[in-house]
Parts: sequence; structure tokens; C-alpha cells
Amino acid sequence: MPDKFTFKYAIIRMVPKVEREEFFNVGVILFCKRKKFLDLKYHISEAKLKAFSSEIELEVLNEYLNAWKLICKGDASGGKIGQLELSERFGWLTSCRSTIIQSSKTYSGLDSDPQKALNDIFNRHVL
Repeated sequence: MPDKFTFKYAIIRMVPKVEREEFFNVGVILFCKRKKFLDLKYHISEAKLKAFSSEIELEVLNEYLNAWKLICKGDASGGKIGQLELSERFGWLTSCRSTIIQSSKTYSGLDSDPQKALNDIFNRHVL
């Protein structure tokens, strides 16, 4: 049996009207320190977005989440936050926000393959 590693993850939520606290899940961010893994997977349903709000543009949200993806990768175009240590980037991305894109509290898991865990959580909670 392959070694299993602990990981942390959070669900990324779209909150079109922050004052009403209504949301729908759009992605997952997962961090595994031992495997030096930090990645984000997302999908914004255009139909759900239109049902919640006609004021928010899908393209703007995609650009915002693509910036989060660059931070996960540690890409220089991810800015100063993208240059931080992996755990600091995860902490920054999952910190409490009052914007239209928020993350849930963090949860823990155990798996031998963080990419598989990310895909499984994404399929279960987003799709």
C-alpha cells in the first residue's frame, strides 16, 4: 500500500450578493506539504451565475481565479504572493474574505496522490 499523506483543502465559493450570504461552489484548492503540492481546480457554471446575478461577468471571475492558479504554481506573474512559501500561499488563498469569491474553512484529508484527491473533491463538491 502506498504511503498516504495528509493534505488540507478548501472549497472556493462564488458569493454574488455578499450581504445575502448565498453562494455556490466553483472550485477546490488543495495543499499537501509533504508532496510540495498546491493546486486549484475550478469551473464556474454560467447558468448558475446568471441565476444568482446578472451583474457579474464570467470573464472577470475567470481572470480572478486564473490569478489564484498562478499563485498556486508559484509563477512570477502571480506577484509577490506567488513568491511566498507553499504553505503561506495556501494560507493567503484560503483566508477569510468578504468579496464575491470566498473559500470555506479548511478541511483535512489523507491520500497518496494529491492530484487525485483534488479531482475527487472537485467532482464531489463542484460538478
